[in-house]
Amino acid sequence: MNMNSRRLFAHKRCMKERAIFWMLSLVVLAAATAFAAAPDARSSSDTDARGGVRDPAPTLRRPATATMAPDAEGFIRRWLILEPIPANGLTDGAVQAIVKTEYFPNQLTVIPKDGDKVNVKGSDLTWHAEDTTEYNVNLYHFAYALNKPTSYVLFWAVTVVNCPNEMKDVRLAIGSNAASVWWVNGQEVIGIYGDRQTVIDDGVSKRLTLKKGPNVVRCAVINGRGATDFCARFLDRNDVPINQITVGLGDDGK
Repeated sequence: MNMNSRRLFAHKRCMKERAIFWMLSLVVLAAATAFAAAPDARSSSDTDARGGVRDPAPTLRRPATATMAPDAEGFIRRWLILEPIPANGLTDGAVQAIVKTEYFPNQLTVIPKDGDKVNVKGSDLTWHAEDTTEYNVNLYHFAYALNKPTSYVLFWAVTVVNCPNEMKDVRLAIGSNAASVWWVNGQEVIGIYGDRQTVIDDGVSKRLTLKKGPNVVRCAVINGRGATDFCARFLDRNDVPINQITVGLGDDGK
């Protein structure tokens, strides 16, 4: 190989190496940009160390009216939700132990108001009135928007269903991610356990009576890791969703 050929070969090799370098640089830059833009979806109980204000929960809204009706499929879309409490365990025994632990006074009877606070193990937690734009209540959106932990936690939620007349032989039908326990007018009516996804009507109570006027529905949802949500509606004696009711947040059903 003569001198000119060697120089030409070396030049081509140099150009090829530079092209590879720039291609790799672009790949690394694209990956870094995508990672930086991705939402923080940590599944631990860690919160955002950077602090700052997060965007509002995309599926939740502040109530704008005194009461609201269920949607066409009967799903209850207005709730008072307490900021999450650390908790771990999804088996029957673990969940029952968690919900039977007293974290704050009157936790199975209180009808809180928006903005009320309770002290749990030295931390002040706030009740938030929320309307969901979907059939389900996305607890991950709720906690993440407040910069609160989303995994290994317990959520308490309360709503008041106002019935125009006494309704007999109805059933509460629920779904949750993950485990949950439910009460109607102070009586435990459903418990579903394990690491599960939300399925409509996954758990259904025995037949019960909703009294004329306000009826209190309460739930405790325990999450392991990742996404968490719940849904609830009442079914009549023919398993048809009930939507001839209104939902409020006060003990008077308003």
